[in-house]
Formats: sequence, structure tokens, C-alpha cells
Amino acid sequence: MLALLGYLMILVFMILIMTGRLSAMIALIVVPSAFALIGGFGSQMGEMALEGIKSVAPTGIMILFAILFFGILIDAGVFDPIINTILRLVKGDPVKIAIGTAVLALLISLDGDGTTTYMITISAMLPLYKRIGMKPLILAGIAVSASGVMNLLPWGGPTARVMTALKLEMSDVFTPVIPAMIGGVLFVLFMAYCMGKKERKRIGIIEVDYHAVAQHAAATEDAYIKRPKLIVFNYALTLTLLVALIMELMPSAVLFMIGFAIAITINYPKVSDQKERVANYADNALSVVSMIFAAGVFTGILSGTEMVDAMANSMIQHIPDQMGAHFAVITAIISAPFTFFMSNDAFYYGVLPLLAKAGAAYGIDPAMIGRASLLGLPVHLLSPLVPSTYLLIGMVGEDFGALQRTFLKWACGSTLVMILVSLVLGIIPL
Repeated sequence: MLALLGYLMILVFMILIMTGRLSAMIALIVVPSAFALIGGFGSQMGEMALEGIKSVAPTGIMILFAILFFGILIDAGVFDPIINTILRLVKGDPVKIAIGTAVLALLISLDGDGTTTYMITISAMLPLYKRIGMKPLILAGIAVSASGVMNLLPWGGPTARVMTALKLEMSDVFTPVIPAMIGGVLFVLFMAYCMGKKERKRIGIIEVDYHAVAQHAAATEDAYIKRPKLIVFNYALTLTLLVALIMELMPSAVLFMIGFAIAITINYPKVSDQKERVANYADNALSVVSMIFAAGVFTGILSGTEMVDAMANSMIQHIPDQMGAHFAVITAIISAPFTFFMSNDAFYYGVLPLLAKAGAAYGIDPAMIGRASLLGLPVHLLSPLVPSTYLLIGMVGEDFGALQRTFLKWACGSTLVMILVSLVLGIIPL
């Protein structure tokens, strides 16, 4: 009964946001609340929702200060040289711009943090997309697709969870999956090429006079907020922060708070300027952070009612015995919908040990199940439960449902390519 209720809740939620009947934020609050009442959990609903909100609070704080930190750097002109270099190289060709976006996002994703990837990629590329008339949704889709493949990096989170949950080493889980990851990267570049070709057909190749654009930008942009003399300091601060994030010297929320405090104080020492800069990003920050806390309500109720557990068990129990020998492939396939509809913690700490135990009964090494569980991650980042994706759509000013409708099939394509490469190279058994 709980499993059925969980499936119905997710189905109703997806229909409402993908058809545009409700905004994602409202649906994240209203739908689980309604189903908690239907399931008879009314008296516990508030406590469950609060637990979910508490669980996402550190992420919400981190993203709030990440928006402010990178916003200050954008205002100060840190990314202008990147934009100008890309503009010089791509020469207004949508295909080159799309592929350049993919390369940039893949490289920045090496830090393992989706928030950082989106902040830098969108900041660098969105002005270029707007200048030549490319759709910002394509920029968002390429960024999320690149981040989805690179999410397999051990410091990105999911791989570390697999190693912890199954008590495995990096050499057991991540290292063998690298060829599959390369396959995913090539697919993302292919997707970017296809998207760029479609845009080239729509708008053509725009002849861009680089020097004229640069002069126009210098004349029209708010020159008084640029800080060209501080560019070396700002680059050093950004690099230091990224290194600290990768090394996990402190919680990411604390690092971004400290980074923001330093950036705004050095670049804009006047209190009036600081207030103006913060106010400039208030709308974006509020919309993103409110969405994150709404997602906390959804995950809190989904977990607190134990619908997640019931759904996982129902799916595992309904796998026929004759399919047991193919349990690694089954795990790879179901990892996409599972990580789409539940948090990484719930899947990797709750469901994966059950899958590994079931696979062991058919003689499949837990390491194989662990590798297989990572292959659905490109789909995971399009989940309404991933906070950083709300940051992404907020920055490009697009709708969450539109992002899903356009790029969910491509995300499934990335997963399929990685599964096929894994099977061909024996990374997971057929």
C-alpha cells in the first residue's frame, strides 16, 4: 500500500510540473502533504517535513552564499576574459559555442561540485548566448548533462557513498568505471554538437566583430562595478576556495560564507556598495533557496512515511529469479529512476546494500553492483530533488519542466552509452 502511494505521489508530482499546472516549488510542498494526509500520516507530517528541511539546510545555506560569492566575482569582471576569449574563438557559430559550453562545463565539473560548475559555466556563457540569440535552455541542458557524467568522480559524492555503503576501495568502484565515464563524456559532446547544429539551422552563423562587441560591452555595462585591478586577487581567491572545497578543509557552506565575506569586503569596501551588490542577487537567491527548502519537505515526507523503502523493496522483490544472473545490468538500469525519485543518501545507503545482498545470492560481486549503481547518475541531476539544478534554471531564467522535457531523453542516452561501454569492456557482467 505504501509503495503504491509513493508511486502515485511521484506520478502526480511529475505530471503537475511537466505540464506546467503547478510550479515546482508549490508542487514540492502541496503534493507530498496531500499524500501524507491520504496515507493517514497527518499527525506526523509536520515533524517529517521539518526533518527534511533540516537535512537540506546546509545545502541551502551553501548555495545562497555560492550565489552571492560568484555574483560578486561576476560583477567585478572576473569572467570577462573568459567570455572574450571564447567569443574570439567561436566567432558566432552556434555549433562551436555549444561544444565550447560542453568542454567548459566538463572541465569545471572536475571539482565535483554541480553548484560551482553551473555558476561558472552560466556566468561565462550566458552573455554570449544572449548576444547571438541562442536559447538559454540549451546552455542549461549542456551544463547539467556534463555535470551528470562527471558526477561519478569520487569527490563528487555518489562514488564515495558506494564505497562507504559497501566497504569498498576506489580501485574496486571508480577506477574500472573510467572508460564508461569517457563514453559518457563523448556522448555529451555529441549531444552538444546536435544542439548547436539545430541552433545554427534556426539562427545561422552570426558574424561577430569581436572588437566592436568588446567596446560595446565596456560602454554599456556598469563599468563602475568592475574591478580590473583586483582580477589577480579574485582569481587567487576563487582557486583557493575551489581547492579548499575539493580537500574538504571545512563544510562547503562555511567555505562559501568566508569566501563571500572576503570577496565583497575587498572588492566593495563601502557598506552602501555592499548592500547594492547583495540586493542585486536577492531575487535569484530567494527563488533558489526557497525551492531547496520546498524539496526538503518532499524528501522528508517521502522518507518519514517510509514510502521510499516500500517502493525499493517492491521493485527488488518483483525481479524474476531467472533474471538474477543479470542483476548488475538490472541495477544499472533501475539506478536511473531510483536516483531520480530519491536522494543519493536514500539510494546509496538504503537501497544499494539490499541490491548488493540480492546480487550476492546470484554470485555477483558487490563491487560489480556498486559500479552498476553509478551509471544512472546523468538522469539523477534532472531530478526535482537536486538543489543545484534549481540554481541552474534560476540563472538562465528557464522552467524546470522545460529542462526535463528537452534533456531527460539525452540524460537517458548518456546512461545507456555508459551501460553499453561497461558491458562491452566487462566493467559489469551481462
